This record gives sequence, C-alpha cells and structure tokens, in this order.
Amino acid sequence: MKFTAVILALAFGAASAFAPITGRATRSSVRTNAAELNGWVPDEEAFAWGLPGALAPVGNFDPAGFAEDCSLQEMKRYREAEVTHGRVAMLSVIGFLVAESFHPLFGGEIIGPAIDHLTEVRKIQPEFFELLAVAIGIVETSRAQNGWVPPAQVQGKQFLNDDYYPGDIGFDPLGLKPEDPIEYAEMQTKELQHGRLAMLASMGFIAQELVDHQGIAEHLA
Repeated sequence: MKFTAVILALAFGAASAFAPITGRATRSSVRTNAAELNGWVPDEEAFAWGLPGALAPVGNFDPAGFAEDCSLQEMKRYREAEVTHGRVAMLSVIGFLVAESFHPLFGGEIIGPAIDHLTEVRKIQPEFFELLAVAIGIVETSRAQNGWVPPAQVQGKQFLNDDYYPGDIGFDPLGLKPEDPIEYAEMQTKELQHGRLAMLASMGFIAQELVDHQGIAEHLA
C-alpha cells in the first residue's frame, strides 16, 4: 500500500476518536486573565503549562523535551507556531486533493502533480507570486498585531502579549468558537490533532510526488 493511502486512512479513521485526556481548566498560583484566555489558567506544574492538546493513548508526548523547563512565554510561542503550521497543513492537504482534480483557474492549463503547479503558474502569470506575497504579508501582519509584542518592546523572550491565547486571532466567521471553556479546550484539541496529522500527510504527499511525479488522486485511483 502506498504511503499516501496509509496517511489518508489514518486521517479519516482517527477523526472520530478525538477527545482530550482532561476536560477541565487547570489551576495554579501562576495566573493570567482567564476570561481573556478562553478559560485557560496557566499551570506551571502541568504539562505544557496546562494547554490542551494531549490525547489518549499517547498522552503527554514530548520526546524531544521541548516542554521541559519551558517558560510560559516560550510555551505560548511553541503552541502559536504549532497551531499555525497545522492550519496551513490542513489547507495544504485539501489543496493537493482538490487542485489535482479540479483546476478552473489560469485557463485550466495547470494540471499534473500539485508540487509542479507553482512552476506552471509562474510561466502563465509571473506576477501571481508578487500578489501572493502581498496577501500573505497582510494576513501575517494582522496576526502579529493581534497577538505579538511589538519588536521595539520585546524584553527577553516575551514574544506574545500576556492576554493573547495562542492561535486565537479572532477569526470566526461561522461562529464555531464555544463560549464554555471546557468545550473550547476540546475543540482546540481536535484542531491540534487534525493539524498534526495534516502536517504528516502533507509531507507524505510531497515525498510521494517527488518520487514518481504522479498526483495523489492518481495513486488513490
């Protein structure tokens, strides 16, 4: 069985099993404004300062020891990076599966494996990358202004604002964010697990297409 098929089987098979190990906000003498942090109260004694994301049966998985002796600011920065990369990876997986089968843009000339699409776009619309860079810059600037400490005010390793919950950039057009802190922690765990799986899946897609230059949809067919 090809690696991509295994990844997809894991993705669809595991999606229904996401449930966090703990369902309550943690408590500690190390506190921030709980109302502004979605009910999360940083706990210095808990794994990853009590942030959601651990899932049975793996539990507190940290073989590289990033969470050991990690400050609150460093942990928030790690989580911000993880959830952001996970979201990009989830979009990437969808992009691989959709773009290789449905390609109405650029006159329908962009076909074949997704890893070659950007090269083909540059041939047809060279200015596309400049526009893409501007769009990414606008999105990232908005995210930075929402949660990150201005460079001129950075002290030590304080990169994120104290009242900023990692990943919560205020973008919720469908109103899916739960108001209950326990439900929010569960949703955050689901998002993190999907993102982690998507990061593995997207790397698997890229590796597979680099090997034989065939689209993912072709392999599944």
